[in-house]
Amino acid sequence: MTVPAKADVDDITRDTLAGLSIGDLGVLGELEEYRVAEQEQSGLDARTFSLVKIAALIALDAPPASYLWQVANALDAGVTPRDFVGVLRAVMPQVGGPRAMAAAPEIMVALGLELPEESSDRSGG
Repeated sequence: MTVPAKADVDDITRDTLAGLSIGDLGVLGELEEYRVAEQEQSGLDARTFSLVKIAALIALDAPPASYLWQVANALDAGVTPRDFVGVLRAVMPQVGGPRAMAAAPEIMVALGLELPEESSDRSGG
């Protein structure tokens, strides 16, 4: 087992890594400009562009922090929470149920919802 190195990390680096770990890509400033340019070049309106990004996260089985930023951007673009369910339904036949089901709690957390506690019915007890 490798022991983590104890490095001398400056405040800016620590804050940038902390921001990225919770999905705050704003800590890398230029990424927001890149996103705007990317959306304009796609020819898609901001809402559709955001829905496509969410669908891609689901297909890639993306890490939780990715959802935080993309869901926030989607909401800013006019996407509704119900639209996220529509995306899950639309991509499920292509990506499979397990991927769509794995994405649901990530979307819930990004929307600020509490995750349901597992009921005794589903856990077999």
